[in-house]
This record gives sequence, structure tokens and C-alpha cells, in this order.
Amino acid sequence: MQILSRFEPYALALLRIATALTFISHGTQKLFGFPAAATSSLPAVASLPWVAGVLEVFGGALVLVGFLTRPTAFVLSGLMAAAYWMAHGPRSFFPLLNGGEAAMLFCFIFLYIATAGPGAFALENRKG
Repeated sequence: MQILSRFEPYALALLRIATALTFISHGTQKLFGFPAAATSSLPAVASLPWVAGVLEVFGGALVLVGFLTRPTAFVLSGLMAAAYWMAHGPRSFFPLLNGGEAAMLFCFIFLYIATAGPGAFALENRKG
């Protein structure tokens, strides 16, 4: 339906914003125990979970506001691919069985955003 295509930049922006807000909450849980306590203790500075949390918070914030969206989304897609294969893939090939649905979806949503751009309401779309 061509009539819906005029809403494409806004739908992409909504996908970008909702994904970023959800992604940021994973990082704040790792780094600060917020909005819910982490399942394990807070990670040591410079450990792999700490680096992931920093990328989730700051990368998620960049995607949220639409600044450096494509390169940031590409890095976050790679982060989620690595997280999937390191933490979930060894348990089972199937995401439903290994608990990796969120990592897999984040990976492909960020890959899509990296190729499609930020959509509407992005700082990088502002003129001057």
C-alpha cells in the first residue's frame, strides 16, 4: 500500500527510539542495578560485561537521539551478535531454547537501522 509509505520515516524513528530505550535499560541494569537489580553482581570495571553495559547505555543514547546513528547501530549489531554466540549459542542453536531472542532481535534491528538510517526526529537530520 503506497499510502502507508509516507509514514515510513516516522515508523523507522519509532522503531529506533523504542529499541534504543529498551537497549539502554539493559545497560543501566548491568552498570547500576536499575531499573531492576542485575541477576548477578555489578560487573568489574573494564570486564566484558562492563564494556557491554557501557556500549548499551552510551550507544543506545546515540541511537535514541539519532546522532551517528548508522555507525553506532552497526557496532551495536556486532555487540549483540557476539553476545548471542558467546552467551546463548552454546546452550542451543534455537533462540527459544537458549534465551537469546532479545540478543538476536537487537542484532537484526540494529543492522536494519545501520542500513536504513535514523528515520525522522534524528539530530543528524537537523539543518545548520
